[in-house]
Amino acid sequence: MKKSLALVLSLALVFTTLTACGKSESKDGGEAIKTGLGIVTSIAGSTNAGDEDGLAQAYSYIAAVTVGSDNKIIDCKLDAAQTNINFSKEGKLTTDIAAGFQTKQELKDAYGMKAASSISKEWYEQANSFAEFVKGKTLDEVKGISINEEGKAGDADLASSVTVHIGDFVAVVSKAVSNAQDLGAKSGDKLGLGTTTTADKSKDASAEGDGLAEAYAFYSAVTVDSSNKITSCAIDASIADVNFSTEGVITSDINAEVQSKQELKDAYGMKSASGIGKEWFEQANAFAKYVVGKTADEVKGMSVNEEGKTGDADLASSVTVHVAPFMGIVEKAATNAK
Repeated sequence: MKKSLALVLSLALVFTTLTACGKSESKDGGEAIKTGLGIVTSIAGSTNAGDEDGLAQAYSYIAAVTVGSDNKIIDCKLDAAQTNINFSKEGKLTTDIAAGFQTKQELKDAYGMKAASSISKEWYEQANSFAEFVKGKTLDEVKGISINEEGKAGDADLASSVTVHIGDFVAVVSKAVSNAQDLGAKSGDKLGLGTTTTADKSKDASAEGDGLAEAYAFYSAVTVDSSNKITSCAIDASIADVNFSTEGVITSDINAEVQSKQELKDAYGMKSASGIGKEWFEQANAFAKYVVGKTADEVKGMSVNEEGKTGDADLASSVTVHVAPFMGIVEKAATNAK
């Protein structure tokens, strides 16, 4: 009898040890997984004004991923924000900068690719197919996806559903996986991605200086549980500026890298002007942590004072920037979680 009891205890110890060495678990018992957000932005498509208006184009690819303990992608969401701001050869803005900008996932069929597609697939459908294709892959496997000389998929199965250039898809998914962290998500949680872009800080060129076409975008990746409460959140933003003269000539280096605020870190330069000595990325991360446990409606209903800052004393100790953009983008991502 004693030998049998000893054997049972030994087996229990072995099982416990193997479990501890294997997958980590969240507090409520589910497997802990990582959440990642990646952005790749270019302004290289911008052009000078001439017979036709000039174009300041900020083209951002955005990816959200969840990654398991085996470093394989569990889920992936892809989107793109193509923000076009036009200006005349006199350096005057001709785009309504107060109008909103929709992402390609929001535009759906209105983007208008289907008619020109050899497989009759709209952009969002092809992006979703690529996102499905990378599930179960590691970072190295994503980076190793075959791309032919035309920049399209070299894999026959992938090429049957994705005929657009995939280099940016590969790059942004790779960045999202590289950025993935344990932020509280667990297996079974749903992943959501949200993007908003404004151009209201853009201005005409004048005798006082160059004009500005500015695409200011906020991004968020969230996971929600079965009760629609946020279990993890990542927030980022990018500012894509294109300057132009009174002759409609672009004066910015359109080949320069556009880094997000999370990539810039301290180089963004907010800390010295911050009343709490916190850089933008630190405040964004604090807000992201604060919304964990809340629903989209609870985020939407958060207290904001007349200055546009948080009305919550605890949150105000770590976040002094305007919180409305954070609230809007997190609410959108949580609502999009499927």
